[in-house]
Amino acid sequence: MDASHFRPWLSAANRFLLAPRCLVCEAPSETARALCRACHAGLVRNDSCCGRCAQPLPTAVPACATCLQGDRPWADLWVPFVYTWPLDELERRFKFAGSLVAGRVLSQCWLDTGCPPTTPDLLLPMPLHRSRLRSRGYNQAMELARHLGRRLSIPVRHDVLQRVKKTRPQTDLDAAARAANIRGAFHVRRVPSQRHVALVDDVMTTGATLGECVRTLTDAGVARVDVWALARTPLPA
Repeated sequence: MDASHFRPWLSAANRFLLAPRCLVCEAPSETARALCRACHAGLVRNDSCCGRCAQPLPTAVPACATCLQGDRPWADLWVPFVYTWPLDELERRFKFAGSLVAGRVLSQCWLDTGCPPTTPDLLLPMPLHRSRLRSRGYNQAMELARHLGRRLSIPVRHDVLQRVKKTRPQTDLDAAARAANIRGAFHVRRVPSQRHVALVDDVMTTGATLGECVRTLTDAGVARVDVWALARTPLPA
C-alpha cells in the first residue's frame, strides 16, 4: 500500500501527541495557558465570602462570626479563588513537584480575575525559612509576586521580611496552637520606604501566619499592609 495513505492519520496522531497538555488532566490544551478549557472553567471563584478574612460562605458578608470577635490586622485583602479542585492540583505541582510552569498558570489565572481592590506601592512575598527554601529550591510566593508585580507595574522586594523561626506545619493545629506556633517567626530586616505594601502568599488557611506577618510589619513602622493570596481554603465539610 502506498505510504501516502497513512500520511493523514500520522499527521493527526502527531498533532495529538505534540499538542500542549493540560497540567491537571493531561488532555490536549487549546490555550497557551497549559490548562484545558474544562479545567479552567472548573476554577472556583471566591466571590461569596467574608469581607475580612475571605472565608468562603454561602452568602457574602462584611464580617463572619470569627472576624466579629476580633479585628484582622490587615487593611484590605484580595483572595480571588477557593482552594479546591482543579486549583489544588495545580498548586501541588507548583509547590511540591517543582513545576514553575504551574506557577505561571496560577499567576495568569489570578490576573484574569481582575484588579485588586486597592493598589499598593510594593509587593512582599511571604518568606520561607532558609531550610525550607533550600529543600524546595524556590519560594512559591516570590514566583507569584514576581508575575503579579510585572503585570501590575508594582515593585517586588524579597529582602524586607525574613522568617527566623522554623515552625511546625499548621495543618493539624487548632487556632490557639497556630497562633502560638507562628509567634515571633518573622523579622523585618529593613523597613521599606513605601507606606502601603501588600503581602503575597499562595494559600490562606486561617490567616494566622499572614496575620503574624502583618503585625510584624506594622510594628516595624509600615503604615498599611494588605494581604493578597491566590486562594482560601473552604470550611471543613
